[in-house]
Amino acid sequence: MPRPVPGLLAAAEQHLRIGSPAAMADAVTRSHLDDGRCVGWYGPPVPGWRVAIDAERTGAPVPPALARRFGTGDFWARWTRAECCCKLADVPIVTWWRRHGLGVPAQGGALWRTLRVADLMVTVGFAPHRPSCRH
Repeated sequence: MPRPVPGLLAAAEQHLRIGSPAAMADAVTRSHLDDGRCVGWYGPPVPGWRVAIDAERTGAPVPPALARRFGTGDFWARWTRAECCCKLADVPIVTWWRRHGLGVPAQGGALWRTLRVADLMVTVGFAPHRPSCRH
């Protein structure tokens, strides 16, 4: 594992910005919030690794159907981790739910950190680039 990834995760707060989608247009990756704000990742690139983020408002109500299915305990932390891992794996969330619920498998290959930033729960994750298929 390259040294920069754990360091970037440890210092994630320094690389996240919150603002309008227009203000975050130059972010490496972004997550849009239900209140119109956007969270952007501004960390340096790590050769051989992809980065993704997901963010949600901690005060947002858990949708009733999701609460029935997954419970409400630590919901937004679990949700942002699952969403972040879906982005890194390029897998739709409903496919993820069938395989893992809102959990993250230990052998998934992604490195992630979930943190609270202001009124938000944010997960930042890294995964090795997958080799492209060439025929």
